[in-house]
Amino acid sequence: MTTPSDTQLIEQATNGNRQAFGLLVQRHQAAVRRFLLHQTLGNAALSDDLAQEAFLKAYTHLDQYRGGAAFLTWLLRIAYNKFYDHTRKRGRQSAIISRDQASSSSSSDLHMDIYRALALLRDEERLCITLQLVDGYPLADIAQITGMPEGTVKSHLSRGKEKLSTYLKQNGYERK
Repeated sequence: MTTPSDTQLIEQATNGNRQAFGLLVQRHQAAVRRFLLHQTLGNAALSDDLAQEAFLKAYTHLDQYRGGAAFLTWLLRIAYNKFYDHTRKRGRQSAIISRDQASSSSSSDLHMDIYRALALLRDEERLCITLQLVDGYPLADIAQITGMPEGTVKSHLSRGKEKLSTYLKQNGYERK
């Protein structure tokens, strides 16, 4: 038996099949959670809450999905909007874990340094950097997820990479 495509599952879900939407959640929850985990700089509880809100919004607005982009791209756009709404309402600091929290939640110095480096970036830079370098999205998909023109995405990537490089070099991660 073949695995149903996202399009087939979406069609079934819009016709009232909740199990079909459950399969979409199972298929994409790791990607959405990972995306939000990077945006919140490792705050797992907040990432889980935002992911749940994103899936709920996707379910209630599934009839608005037009298929112009991959379902995951559409879903990540919703997740980003949830993250953005959260940070706008609560302020940037509530979405970002402190360095003390980072040190207690991770035993890896490299892991902590990466989150510290990501914390130095502007929100838009971190968004573009994680979508490209961590999740492997091409420029066009990043533009769709973020709603930014490709040129703006390129600028955020360039500035973000420069800041990350500088921070990591200053902390002993130079290439040899």
